[in-house]
Amino acid sequence: MSTRTLVAPRSLAELDLADPRLHAEQDLSEVWRTLRRSEPVHRHRPVGRAPGFWVVTRFADAAEVYLDTDRFSSAGGNVLATLLQGGDSASGVMAAVTDGSRHRDLRSVLLKAFSPRVLTGVVQAVEQNSRELVNAALDQEVCDFAVDVAGKLPITVICDLLGVPVEDREFLLGLTKTALSSDTADQTPFEIWQARNDILSYFGKLAEERRRNPGTDAVSVLVTGTVGGQPLTQDEVVANCYSLILGGDETSRLSMIGAVLAFTEHPDQWAALKSGAVTVESAADEVLRWTTPAIHFGRTATQDSTLNGVRIAKGEIVTVWNASANRDEARFPDPDRFDLGRTPNKHLSFGHGPHYCVGAYLGKAEITAMLTALRDQVAAIEPAGPALPIYSNMLSGYRSLPVRLSR
Repeated sequence: MSTRTLVAPRSLAELDLADPRLHAEQDLSEVWRTLRRSEPVHRHRPVGRAPGFWVVTRFADAAEVYLDTDRFSSAGGNVLATLLQGGDSASGVMAAVTDGSRHRDLRSVLLKAFSPRVLTGVVQAVEQNSRELVNAALDQEVCDFAVDVAGKLPITVICDLLGVPVEDREFLLGLTKTALSSDTADQTPFEIWQARNDILSYFGKLAEERRRNPGTDAVSVLVTGTVGGQPLTQDEVVANCYSLILGGDETSRLSMIGAVLAFTEHPDQWAALKSGAVTVESAADEVLRWTTPAIHFGRTATQDSTLNGVRIAKGEIVTVWNASANRDEARFPDPDRFDLGRTPNKHLSFGHGPHYCVGAYLGKAEITAMLTALRDQVAAIEPAGPALPIYSNMLSGYRSLPVRLSR
């Protein structure tokens, strides 16, 4: 069970949305609901030396920001952690924080490694691995689903795609967790910086090796890829490997954990999945909407403009809160109901527009495979201890979820 405390809307002016403790320990449902209703484009106060920023909470406004890269650019950074510190050093080399023609060119190279055709064999392996992980969990009296199952599948898949040796994967998993979140509230900025630099250093060495001996993995695709007839630079290769390893693990892993927690709290939906009353495909989309692992993304206004009647000045930070937009009453009927049969279900968990996640097809395939394994192999799921949250202002989810699974 989750232990988050509901935050009253009257606390809005005092909240610091950049504080990881807020998202780990508090339930902001009422805050988001109030903002959507009365102030959908809200001005967040400056905190300390950090500047203020805009908070976008409605689905339609969020979609507008995501789609219009001319007005709202990713080039200054796409998360609060970098935006509040003045920008992202990977701008122009990492596709996620690049716009315009350069973004399209980098994205086209990345997509060569993530097309459904290329991933056919990968998806089959995901399905087999899911069955084996669930079967192993069933042999335990109590398993920690976050560690024993969800903690092993996505990192294995993305490391397979990147050609990361098996012996390095546990090391990389620890780094990815530290780079975007923490198990405690007292993680230092240095620990985050060190983890990110260790990831970059690791892929720098792997890229050099693949230049000498290219294969069919995603790193090889990047080192042999060209844009306008020119090969990608070392910085471009390494930065995009960094983006792929983080994105390839976090969203799927946290969604799977959130799904199992939701099944313990909504047994009617577990029954619907077990009986076949809903498809695993529709269930996967609802899990993604319900859990919303990436709770926000950020942009910088490139010009004076208006969003939902609110004047936004050039240079100001604009944050889109997927955690709110995915519960927007104007978009999703009865949005606070976990409904595996929900349709249509065009959520924002993979983003929207030009920066829509390149790994979305694979991510959904991983979640679908895990739901299928749970449906086919597990009779009942019972909580066996509290769900322990991660600490992050960018990601939402749990680092530990003890459960009892029965065959």
